[in-house]
Amino acid sequence: MAPKPCAMTQSSTSPIKDKQRIEIIDIIRGVALLGILMMNIPYFSNPYQYNDLPTLNNSLTGYNYYAWWSVNGLFEGTMRGLFTILFGAGSILLLNRLDAKNPSKSADIFYRRLLWLLLFGMINAFVFLWPGDILYSYALCGLMIFPFRNMKARSLLLISIGLLIFTVGKDTYNLYERKMLRVNGEQALALEAQKKKLTPAQEEAKGSWVGMKERMDPTKIKAGAETEISKMQQGYFGVMAHLRKVNVMIQTTKFYSSYFMDIMSLLFLGMALLKFGVLTARRSRKFYFLLMLAGYGIGLPASYWLLQSRVVTNFNSTLIFDFFPVDLYQIKRLFLSLGHMSALILLYKSGFAKMILGWLKRVGQMAFSNYLMQSIFCAIIFYGFGFKLFGKLQLYQEYYVVGSIWIFQIIFSNLWMHYFRFGPFEWLWRSLTYWKKQPLRREKITTEVGGEKEETVAPALA
Repeated sequence: MAPKPCAMTQSSTSPIKDKQRIEIIDIIRGVALLGILMMNIPYFSNPYQYNDLPTLNNSLTGYNYYAWWSVNGLFEGTMRGLFTILFGAGSILLLNRLDAKNPSKSADIFYRRLLWLLLFGMINAFVFLWPGDILYSYALCGLMIFPFRNMKARSLLLISIGLLIFTVGKDTYNLYERKMLRVNGEQALALEAQKKKLTPAQEEAKGSWVGMKERMDPTKIKAGAETEISKMQQGYFGVMAHLRKVNVMIQTTKFYSSYFMDIMSLLFLGMALLKFGVLTARRSRKFYFLLMLAGYGIGLPASYWLLQSRVVTNFNSTLIFDFFPVDLYQIKRLFLSLGHMSALILLYKSGFAKMILGWLKRVGQMAFSNYLMQSIFCAIIFYGFGFKLFGKLQLYQEYYVVGSIWIFQIIFSNLWMHYFRFGPFEWLWRSLTYWKKQPLRREKITTEVGGEKEETVAPALA
């Protein structure tokens, strides 16, 4: 029988112990962390124009075609969705523990933790040079959820649904606006062709549509992509200067216009699912099987319809409302996320692939470090101060890089967590949060075998 780790004295404000962790949450977090790289790699490795218009770099031909459909159809948005759900659940777990041990300090620790996360998000964006950072957004949104920590699960779920409906409505209205920009612009151009005098409103509609058509011109988009490649091939400070404006826009205008409601709806959902016992694998297998069927039964058709509408309209966003008058993105992302979550919990409850899930658990336990590590690795691999591969890989080739980073992070996470209590960035974050240097190495256990003393390292989980 394996010896148990030595007990440690834990203050009322000390970080969570291994034995207090919920294994399935770490597993799902590990899967989401690895999956996020699948979504981010096209933006690390190529101009954003190639993702907006995949036909520019032949992403819809050959192996690229299958990679584009597979990744976007099955996973796009869902890994970030799972990560956000788990962030909401993790916040409740932390607050429950803090409230139980020292309620007077729970708000202090919780908000200090988020403010440090906000700083890490800015470092990830402006220093590690990843404009797609999510830590900054999580920190700002996390600041809002403290007053809701004791709310009942049903109420949290209703808030989540309300925010989701609002977000779908807003996104749908944006599609409708793009359609009307085209319709009104074309009407104005038709009147002008008939030599009719345009009203000021019609002149404005014409100008807006002509400007939109110029921006959608593939030749102009291609030129923009080539300019982006040139700028990303610069040295470190050149890339930093180029991305600074993008980062500022994403962390201000883009955050409030798009990310805020998106994240808040899933944070509340994660809080609700934890309180319902869904995320802790406490429900029956039948429950998770039905939830998986519902998730995939709704999410997969919605995902296919969404992608097909982009292909059929040749990625012209002004035509998508004609194809389907509701923006399906949030719907497909939510249900596919629930489908993936349920499938993982069913696999966990079955006891199958226990070794693989154990490996993924370690990845999830140091997800913060692995997330930042992905930014550092990809910057070195693709940007001009590293191996300069930006703009040089086809879509399917990017996933060779993904697979290589996955292998490294799985091996590294398991080795690291065998000897250390936290990932390197987790340790720094926790030390800053509790304003006290945390013990990093795992305790050594002394046992007596055949009259001789032997020292071993405590296992990753008690």
